[in-house]
Amino acid sequence: MKRYSKGQSGYRDYHKKKELLKVLIGAVLIIIQLILRKFAGNAALKNTLTVMAILSVLPAANIAAPLLASFKFRSLSPMLEKKASAYEEKGVLLYDLIISSKEQLLPMDVILVMPDEIYAYCTAGKADSDKAERYIKQMLSQHKLDYNVKVIFDENSFFKRLSSLKPKEKNEANGRSDQAVTLLKSLSM
Repeated sequence: MKRYSKGQSGYRDYHKKKELLKVLIGAVLIIIQLILRKFAGNAALKNTLTVMAILSVLPAANIAAPLLASFKFRSLSPMLEKKASAYEEKGVLLYDLIISSKEQLLPMDVILVMPDEIYAYCTAGKADSDKAERYIKQMLSQHKLDYNVKVIFDENSFFKRLSSLKPKEKNEANGRSDQAVTLLKSLSM
């Protein structure tokens, strides 16, 4: 299985497979502990195996919860990735991020990070763009980064907006954009 890192196209599907494998391994280990309990000779060993099985559920559940929340979101299509890659000269492109706030899950298929602005294409039709923009701005400002954030839910509007942007200059400092990229990746599942 090819490895993907956060921000690369294909990350969501890769991450789901990896986390599902972890949950399955955890479930198998729990079942093995319960089966061994049946064959244990004394009560102390049975109780120990029962407690081990119960405690093994916690890490499996911690892995399963975000997996279940993000299971319906698939990686973006190769056609959309090709369309977005045409705008690489305008800033840093991130793909397949799922940013979670307390109120909503935001599947960001494409994010363009520029030195002062962030444009995100989100496929969650029921999400609130104002809340999403406020949440991302708040997270950025906590790290002393001041950005204009625009979350767009329509693919055509998103690419129309990207085509109207000017390419970033070669001499422009990338440290600020790199900090924002790192933060957006850390906010993602």
